[in-house]
Amino acid sequence: MGKVMPLEGNMAVAEAMRQINPDVVAAYPITPSTEVVQTFARFVADGQVKTNFVAVESEHSAMTACVAAAAAGGRVMNATSANGLALMWEILYIASSLRQPVILTLVNRALSGNINIHCDHSDGMGARDAGWVQIYGENCQEAYDNLIQCTAIGERLDVRLPVMNCLDGFLVSHSYELVEVEDDEAVQAFVGPYKPVKPLLDINDPYTIGPLDLQDFYMEHKRSQWEAYPAAKQAVIEEGKRFGEMFGREYGLMELVDMDDAEIAIVALGSAAGTCKDVVANLRAQGVKAGLLKLRCFRPFPIEEIAEALKGCKAVAVMDRAASYGGGTGPLFPEVAAALMAGGYAVPMLDYIYGLGGRELPPEQIGIVYDDLGKLVGGQKIPTVQWLGVRE
Repeated sequence: MGKVMPLEGNMAVAEAMRQINPDVVAAYPITPSTEVVQTFARFVADGQVKTNFVAVESEHSAMTACVAAAAAGGRVMNATSANGLALMWEILYIASSLRQPVILTLVNRALSGNINIHCDHSDGMGARDAGWVQIYGENCQEAYDNLIQCTAIGERLDVRLPVMNCLDGFLVSHSYELVEVEDDEAVQAFVGPYKPVKPLLDINDPYTIGPLDLQDFYMEHKRSQWEAYPAAKQAVIEEGKRFGEMFGREYGLMELVDMDDAEIAIVALGSAAGTCKDVVANLRAQGVKAGLLKLRCFRPFPIEEIAEALKGCKAVAVMDRAASYGGGTGPLFPEVAAALMAGGYAVPMLDYIYGLGGRELPPEQIGIVYDDLGKLVGGQKIPTVQWLGVRE
């Protein structure tokens, strides 16, 4: 039997890491993810894990050490935020192209400038095309549960990809909640023993990784990597179901709230989805057919599933906790729009950029979004892209 513990999001992630007991953690702490590796370092010092904790001089070095340790045959983890992720940029692509299942907890934070240590999704969105699986959690429980599932997803032999366990900086990372923590043995049974593929430390089977790859074979290798993502999407579904069977909390690509007969719906990532749920409940009590699509798996992007979930709506709003500068929208909006169009569904859509740099998102603002959707359905003209809660 597990137990219920009061934990911050960062501590919940560190607790899951302790239970998984990775071979290597290479870290260069950065706010607001510092507490993940700080807590885990105490586990190492107290002898609660057998992990080789590598203190490095930068995030670039941290991810380099992680990829090298994974290539050597180890189960590897790390945590970072914002500019720390940006400094890992070069190595993010190397991790995915080498198919090394490094598990990185990304505590989402605004990127400079100006300097800001609070939450938005500009770091994760910036890395969306780096080839990593990205799973977003709504609260501390999901931060804990997702880290365990991320390990199982990335390490599957039909996937072998690095995975980001994303949670909102401060809003989740530094908020206490009662978290159901499972038994150590049960968590270890779920993730299973690590099975390295062609580890470099196997000196009886020497080979080269990361060679020069020019016009003759680069595209073929990239096509090979491309074909891993449908399997990764299926792995998210299957590992989420297996997690539910084992621990009673089932997960999928997304969570649908009152979507069966929804006429107006919001698409949201992360902690904002929790606030949206309360607003949807209030609107339903008033007879408004409102719904919510909480997107959990951002990469691989579940195109067909999103189109299927939203096709019956009369209007949809996308909540973007990041801006695509020069793109004219947030980064999530065009992907949801493309999913609907690819499915053959022409649903009117609005985009709301909100919460940058930790700006609060009260329920009243989400209510404004649903009001706008209702007006759009009623024939009124509403600006397609709006900044929510910004002083003009």
